[in-house]
Amino acid sequence: MKQLIPYIREKFWWYDLKRDVAEYVAVCDICQRVKAEHQKPAGLLQLLKILEWKWEEIGMDFIVGLPRTQNSFDSIWVVVDRLTKVAHFIPVKTTYTGTKLAELYMSRIICLHGAPKKIVSDRGTQFTSNFWKRLHESMDTKLNFSSAYHPQTDGQTKRTNQILEDMLRGCALQYGTSWDKSLPYAEFSHNNSYQASIKMSHFQALYGRRCRTPLHWDQPGEKQIFGPEIIEDAERQVKMVKENLRIAQTRQKSYADHRRRDLEFAVRDYVYLKVSPIRGLRIFKVKGKLVPRYIGPFKIIDRKGEVTYKLELPDRLSGVHDVFHVSQLKKCLRVPEEQLQMDDRNVQDDLTYTEYPVQILETAERVTRKRIIKMCKVKWSHHSAEEATWEREDDLRADYPKLFANQF
Repeated sequence: MKQLIPYIREKFWWYDLKRDVAEYVAVCDICQRVKAEHQKPAGLLQLLKILEWKWEEIGMDFIVGLPRTQNSFDSIWVVVDRLTKVAHFIPVKTTYTGTKLAELYMSRIICLHGAPKKIVSDRGTQFTSNFWKRLHESMDTKLNFSSAYHPQTDGQTKRTNQILEDMLRGCALQYGTSWDKSLPYAEFSHNNSYQASIKMSHFQALYGRRCRTPLHWDQPGEKQIFGPEIIEDAERQVKMVKENLRIAQTRQKSYADHRRRDLEFAVRDYVYLKVSPIRGLRIFKVKGKLVPRYIGPFKIIDRKGEVTYKLELPDRLSGVHDVFHVSQLKKCLRVPEEQLQMDDRNVQDDLTYTEYPVQILETAERVTRKRIIKMCKVKWSHHSAEEATWEREDDLRADYPKLFANQF
């Protein structure tokens, strides 16, 4: 704006010129789609309810992509109690069916802690399958899924995943064994360690005291409690955990909200939706940044929570969950009819779209001290020839061999 207005004033002048230029730039469709927001992330922290008792609500997630062990395990199923923070780490295989996961859930969770009232998880295929939903309907357990592309909803389980991964890396470096052999010890160590938010160990919150370890058998006191005092002591421990959690949540919200901003939309407003561009299996240097940051606009048809909104998505995005966190949205300041037509790019269910080369416009050679590198000027899908980029020919031949079929 500061650079544009002086140029306009050299040739033109009218009343409210500055305001008109600012309004024109603000509602520009291209500007709204491509410009980055230099503001704090939208959406204040929404705290989960502090529970009344242990294992009433749990969070769960999978750690995938791990090295395959001798027992063919390649993933870990992490289940966390939202009150005591006690966690179970279950080695699994990505090939496990819903029936096999249900058997593990019954033996490792239900038989130890009973059926929870609510489960918080992301929208992984394991948790959104019809079999999984019917299983929990039969046990009167409510499934709470995170909003689309906002994993912070289940941040507690994600944080436990990070701790577990760090512990397994340490075990692998020191002992060199398969990670599944270290998993039971990692679970015990995690649950017997001090937790800052509840100001005690996980086991102490669950059992009333820490468990003895093989290194120091005299760690916990041998206090004997009988009769009604057992119940009173358990209730006292739970009250202490809840109060410590309340204090920790207040501190966390104050810290998080200081770095965020409150943002609200109204039903029937139009908003842009944030997407991520990718180029097949390769992102060439900074070129992937030269693409629109948002698609849309889309109409808000309902407000589902304090910071979540339901959008009216076109049929081509039928595979995308239609409820989004406010941080994924950007207000559309003007909605002309031509903007309502979604641009022609193949957006995937995970809100990414793939760019691919469609034509080699020209070739050249770049001479270095030791060798000659062949380069190609490539026109990409969804871009004009003016936006063509220079790429290495050997990279293009490796990733897109069909591109050269009719070129030379």
